[in-house]
Amino acid sequence: MKLEGFGIFANHMPTMIRFYRDVLGFQIQEDENTENVYLVKDGVLFLLYGRKDFETMTSRPYGYAPGVNGHFEVTLQAENFAQVDEAFRDAVAKGAEAIMPPKTMPWGQRTCYIADPEGNLIEIGSFTP
Repeated sequence: MKLEGFGIFANHMPTMIRFYRDVLGFQIQEDENTENVYLVKDGVLFLLYGRKDFETMTSRPYGYAPGVNGHFEVTLQAENFAQVDEAFRDAVAKGAEAIMPPKTMPWGQRTCYIADPEGNLIEIGSFTP
């Protein structure tokens, strides 16, 4: 099997679509008024599923962590340290929640964290000074 992409379950699809498209630059692949939406970033498929729609399709309810949560992270690679800082400032200015401002870690990576409107963590980092 080959990894094709990954998905997250969204409570408010329009808000999440706008965030990933307009704040982080993901490319939407279809009409945004569907039950699930395919976006692509750098050749990786990123799916947004409506929570209620997915529960209806699978005939069962699921639990969802409220607020900022640590179930997983979406990781974006910046070209260099300056781009990490710029991407963080830009995302926060466009509405992302600042979680950890950019800092250079002991292992040599400059990294930062933001959260999307439903609390999913997004890391932006680079190992290139």
